[in-house]
Amino acid sequence: MVYIVGTGMDGIKTITREAYEIINSADVLIGAERMLEPFEHLHKDMFCEYSAEKIKDYINNCGRDKIAVLMSGDCGFYSGAKKLSEYCTDCEIISGISTPVYLCSKIGRQWENMKFVSLHGKNGNIAVNVMQNEMCFFLLGGKITPAVICETLCRYGLSEVNIFIGENLGYENERIISGTAENLKNVKTENLCAVIAENKNYIIPSGIDDRDFIRTKIPMTKAEVRAVVVSRLNIGKKSICWDIGCGTGSVSIEMALKCSEGCVYAFDKNSEAVKLTTENALKFSCDNIHVYGSAFPYDIPKDISVPDCVFIGGSSGKIADIVKYVIGLNPYAEIVATAVSLETLNECMNVFDAEIIQIAITRTRKAGSHTMFSAENPVFVIKRKIK
Repeated sequence: MVYIVGTGMDGIKTITREAYEIINSADVLIGAERMLEPFEHLHKDMFCEYSAEKIKDYINNCGRDKIAVLMSGDCGFYSGAKKLSEYCTDCEIISGISTPVYLCSKIGRQWENMKFVSLHGKNGNIAVNVMQNEMCFFLLGGKITPAVICETLCRYGLSEVNIFIGENLGYENERIISGTAENLKNVKTENLCAVIAENKNYIIPSGIDDRDFIRTKIPMTKAEVRAVVVSRLNIGKKSICWDIGCGTGSVSIEMALKCSEGCVYAFDKNSEAVKLTTENALKFSCDNIHVYGSAFPYDIPKDISVPDCVFIGGSSGKIADIVKYVIGLNPYAEIVATAVSLETLNECMNVFDAEIIQIAITRTRKAGSHTMFSAENPVFVIKRKIK
């Protein structure tokens, strides 16, 4: 029998009685050096390893009846237990105390509505999650440090967010550091850290007013059209979105707010549009937007992620090439384009089977003591039918 055991923060003070009894009665203990060290006094056979595949091979060949694989924290929270349990047909998971639960108890905060983000060995979306949630927990490990988190929040307009850093949690040299992102952007910490960001002024923007965007003479998809476009794209939290011909970046922003666990790649061959989209990404705390000055699809990086959702706001007459490129990467990608001319509408209809909506917007304006109506040019929203 294989037991995958969460040992809490340090493997001693925060371990559960059930976990300790299993470890005490096991024939062999498996885990990283930091996990095994607290149990050396039991004088058991130990296999020092953290690779799931190597642990699987050892378990299959060791000939032991009762095996305990030790994991830090809780096995259900960003743990290697997920992969290992897929390899083991006969195993039981023993829960432990997770890092966010422990850190919340130290700072006197509740965690039931917290957003959890893993930055353990990878990059992730920091600002966009903090902007939209009152409490965010970041599990660290790798290049992302507490200082990097704070510096990112400051760059994206969130410098007043409260930050709590848990360093070496559960150990004798445990340290809890608190302050604003601005105050802690140069903080020095050890590698074993976790961070909680508290944003009491969190918002979930939707239907952003056109006047709120940084603008020049670069064209912008207006609020009412954006709302229809984004709804037609069926964007999920983890979606990869492309905004082709991003212009001011208004659609990129609305996309990014929908895919807080995904990202947006924004393309425009106009350098001013690239600058504007970058500035608006900073203003709206969307660090999940990546902007490229590219003549799509001929001059784009080859290593960007395959899209789930694609908006074509500007095509320079290359609709056919763009759609062919996207479908070549993902035949099931959601593709939506807008057109203000019959020629562009016709081009779309010639390239793919389309569902077409025409939007006619009329706004009020003051003319002396009277209120008059002022009509905008009609816009076609064209969505590709997926067969």
